[in-house]
Amino acid sequence: MGSAYLFSILSTAAIFTLLALSLNIITGYAGQAMMGIAAFFGIGAYTAAIITVAGGNFWLALIVAIIVSGIFGVLLGVISLRLQADFLAITTIGINFVMAAVFNSLKITGGTLGLTTTKPMLFGTQMNNTSFFLVTLVFIVIVCLLITKMRHSWFGMALASIENDPGASRSFGINVNKYQILAFTIGTALAGLAGGLYSHRMGFISSSDFAFVVSIEIVSMCVIGGLGTLRGPIFGAVFLSILPEVLRFANDYRELVSALLLVIMVRFMPEGLLGDDSPVWKAIMKLWRKFVPKKKTRADLIVDDYLAEKGGKS
Repeated sequence: MGSAYLFSILSTAAIFTLLALSLNIITGYAGQAMMGIAAFFGIGAYTAAIITVAGGNFWLALIVAIIVSGIFGVLLGVISLRLQADFLAITTIGINFVMAAVFNSLKITGGTLGLTTTKPMLFGTQMNNTSFFLVTLVFIVIVCLLITKMRHSWFGMALASIENDPGASRSFGINVNKYQILAFTIGTALAGLAGGLYSHRMGFISSSDFAFVVSIEIVSMCVIGGLGTLRGPIFGAVFLSILPEVLRFANDYRELVSALLLVIMVRFMPEGLLGDDSPVWKAIMKLWRKFVPKKKTRADLIVDDYLAEKGGKS
């Protein structure tokens, strides 16, 4: 396997990892049934592509793609306030179909002919698959750090509460509407970033790149890996990005295998392979603790001292 081919696969896997992380914020952390993430992926892709085709700077185009996708995310967040569960899922599916039709019909997006982009420049040289992989990897690290920070903040705790029980969250004074809109905004903005990278990494985009089947693929990545975790969407994205290459000998059955995996996971392991409650993850952590014992926190030490003192007195 040549390095060019390897980095072609890795760069695509990295972009879809970023996209899976964006969906995970909306569905995994905020608990919102989002089934049309490819629509916002496409909004970001076309926004960035249109700007660079007109002669604009690639990095500025990425920023604009993030903002435009985030604005559409705000609108979806407002809509979601009146919709829950199945109705929200159906609505986002409809949005995906509508946006795919819009991309296919507008002159500015190239219509049925699609839109061709040029490779941007990085440090004076034209970006290739290797540089796209490294740039996307930097974005993934930044996003993971921000998500980790978010999960340990009031915002993250509020999302966890809303994901478990929105009604109970409201009774404790949490502004559920605000946090739901914020989750949609952040998630769709990141999807726009992934779209901007994708359009220039591919060099050509059309409406079929953002069809509903792409949304299902991203949902599969999160579900198979494990919703509500960082490791889950990353593993799922890498796994499902590499799987088609592994199954290239059975090209006619690749989509069937992916769909079958999703059905099996939903039926027998809905927490995903690496979810917090997954038996696979628990087995991995049990094996890990044999080699790396868990460090005791200050609270654990206080409890140990108390139990030792109580045992000595008795």
